[in-house]
Amino acid sequence: MLWIALYFPCLVEAADDSELQQLAAWAGRYTPNVSPEKTCGLLLEVAGSLKFYGGLPALVRSMRADLKTMGYHAALAGAPTARAAWWLARAERSRFIATLPPLPEALAPLPLAVLDSEAKTLNLLRRSGLRTLGEVMGLPRDSLAKRCGQALLDQFDRATGRLPEVRPYFQPPPVFHARQALQTEVCHAEPLLHVARRLLLQLGGYLLARNAGIEGFDFVLQHRDGPCTTIDIGLVAPSRDSAHLLHLLRERLERVVLREPVREVRLHAEHIHALADDNASLFHDEISASQDWPRLVEQLRARLGDDSVRGLALAATHRPEDASVLTDIGSAPRVDTRFGLRPLWLLSAPKALVERQGVPHYDGPLKLLIGPERIQSSWWSGPYEGRDYFVAQTPAHALLWVYRVAARGWYLHGWFA
Repeated sequence: MLWIALYFPCLVEAADDSELQQLAAWAGRYTPNVSPEKTCGLLLEVAGSLKFYGGLPALVRSMRADLKTMGYHAALAGAPTARAAWWLARAERSRFIATLPPLPEALAPLPLAVLDSEAKTLNLLRRSGLRTLGEVMGLPRDSLAKRCGQALLDQFDRATGRLPEVRPYFQPPPVFHARQALQTEVCHAEPLLHVARRLLLQLGGYLLARNAGIEGFDFVLQHRDGPCTTIDIGLVAPSRDSAHLLHLLRERLERVVLREPVREVRLHAEHIHALADDNASLFHDEISASQDWPRLVEQLRARLGDDSVRGLALAATHRPEDASVLTDIGSAPRVDTRFGLRPLWLLSAPKALVERQGVPHYDGPLKLLIGPERIQSSWWSGPYEGRDYFVAQTPAHALLWVYRVAARGWYLHGWFA
């Protein structure tokens, strides 16, 4: 086993552990085995994660980078036992020890303040002239147990691997809620993006630990007075990519006018769904490229607004003018129309064509390739007529969709290419 301890001096005086719980959610990106320590520390069992991150140095660098992004200072240390790692981190000794034999020597210089003992026990040790853990470990065990209690010896035995230490692991909640109070009131979007990056990084770790993605989230701005401003970010496909979510939020924030200064920021994500990892591809082929379209739609919506980006769906009707409807992207049902070829582009109103010797012309005489297909109009929606549709080719080899109405002639209705 290999434990990494993170000691947060800024949280020592915290009244509750809510902020540490948010950090525990973030730490889930590195291992599912995250154990909070009081209100100011985390212990992570990372032996199973080393290969994925490319070794211990790379994993530690990634943790430090995340902490810097979130604006936290933490002392990091590692050891094969949780207690030893915590003592090293609490003493702010950035050491990473992989095996048990070097532990007594590494722990010996640490001050007594790292012990989790009652004040009377620590005072007794100090009055006896002891200042370091090494001096305490050098005392006879029986005498030390009589004077200070067995609990002190058990701490040392757990730290050096003589006794196992059972620790409770952090369980991610069913939904994600995080908040960040601002040190000063904010009137512009850029400082809010810095806070958002911090919260979204925590959300990314929470989702990675649950192997899940979100369909969207709410970014809530608490003002000095008056109601909150809620920015609703919706996704076409579930995601847990913090960078992508931040990009969408940035697009929305640039269009938000803050009516009052912001005092606090909250992030809520409630629609959590299991998310299978995508199969990797050796080349950027059509399969991998096709997976990029949801992000494009989400970015367009974030920039233009949800109502400005819609999808098209086929409707079960034979009339070309009514054969498509606007829908929400990704929610349109597939309809088997069982009709003939339909062009990509329909004219808003059919255009009359010149007819010469019974042949329709458009940039020259048209060659009729496929047809006729008889389509009858509906008596309740206008003049009742029958149209004979053809796929026609121009001299330049463009494909058109034309029709003929008896006694009225030929009309252009759309283009295939």
